[in-house]
Amino acid sequence: MKSILTIAGSDSSGGAGIQADIKTITAHKLFATSAITALTAQNTTGVRAIHDAPPEFVGQQLDAIFEDIRPDAVKIGMVSNPEIIQVISEKLREYEAENIVVDPVMVSTSGSRLITEEAQETLFQLLLPLATVITPNIPEAEILTGIKINNEDDLLIAAKSIAPKLFGGVLVKGGHLTDTATDLLYHNGLVHWYTQEHIDNPNTHGTGCTLSSAIACNLAMGFNLPDAVGNAKKYLTGALKAGLNLGHGSGPLNHMYNLNN
Repeated sequence: MKSILTIAGSDSSGGAGIQADIKTITAHKLFATSAITALTAQNTTGVRAIHDAPPEFVGQQLDAIFEDIRPDAVKIGMVSNPEIIQVISEKLREYEAENIVVDPVMVSTSGSRLITEEAQETLFQLLLPLATVITPNIPEAEILTGIKINNEDDLLIAAKSIAPKLFGGVLVKGGHLTDTATDLLYHNGLVHWYTQEHIDNPNTHGTGCTLSSAIACNLAMGFNLPDAVGNAKKYLTGALKAGLNLGHGSGPLNHMYNLNN
C-alpha cells in the first residue's frame, strides 16, 4: 500500500487540515501518516486560536515517519511560522522526499489569515521551490503575486508570475470566481485548464485541503502531474455533489466520498 504524509495543522471541527487530509487519503485506499504543525480552535465559521507545535517536535515527527514508513508523496498545508518551515524544508531535503504538494494555506475559507508575513516570505524562499506542484486559491495567488485576479485571463497571468520562482508546477484554483469552477495548471511552460461544473454547495470548509491531498494520492499512484490534477478535480466535484450538512455554519466537505461512485 502506498503511503501519503500530510504535514499540516489540526482542525478541531474535523473539516480541514490534518483531519481532511486523512479522510481523503483513506478514501483513495492509501495509508496516511501525519506531522502536526499546529493545533487550531476553529469551526466552519472561523479560526479562534492557533497554537504552533515546537519546531524541533515537528522535525522529530518527520524523522519518525521517514525512518520507518517512507511516504510515496507528501502534502504540506498550514505552516504558520518561519522556524517550522525551515525545519520542514531541511528534513524534506535530507530524506530526498518526492511528489511534494504544497497548499500555501494563508487564508482560511472563512477569511481568517493563517500565516504571518515573515512566515510567508520563508515559505516562498524555502518550501515552495521543493514542490512538485503548489495549489494556491485566488486570495493566496493574489498574496503571492500582488496581482488582482478577476477572471481566467488573470489566472494565467498570476500562474506565469509565480512559475519562474518554482521548479515544479503551479495550480491556481478558480473556485473564488463567481461564474466558473475552472482551475489552471501551469507546468513546464504548458497550460492545462480544468473545468468542472460549478456545484452550488455551501459546504466548502476544507476543499483546498481535500484537493491537494487527492493530488498527492494520484502522484503516489504513478499518475503524471496533469492527470493527477484532473483526477483530483473529479474527486472533489464528486465530494461537493455528495454534500454534508452539519452544525450551524457552512459545513465541512464530505471527504469520504466513494471513489467508485
